[in-house]
Amino acid sequence: MIDVSSEGVISLAKAAQLLPARRAGKRPVVTTLYRWTTNGCRGVVLESVQVGATRCTTREALQRFCESLTAAAKRNPGPPPAPKAARRRAMDAATKRLARSGL
Repeated sequence: MIDVSSEGVISLAKAAQLLPARRAGKRPVVTTLYRWTTNGCRGVVLESVQVGATRCTTREALQRFCESLTAAAKRNPGPPPAPKAARRRAMDAATKRLARSGL
């Protein structure tokens, strides 16, 4: 929970500028941060407050958000990487042979 009396409130636009570049060397856009405050990312929601018509967050909330995402990633590492192209072709060929033999 954001404590506006002790944490420096910043707009989502300013918060986006604080984040490191990601895909293709670009920083997340404001709509991404807005989505993080409403829907979340991988089950983690970025804390925010509404200041008039502007949704805001804090540096501390960004820190907590990143720490929670990291912890969630460690608990659920995600699916294994896709097989290499040669392995995929071998698997497809084996599947076809099995289908032809009736298995």
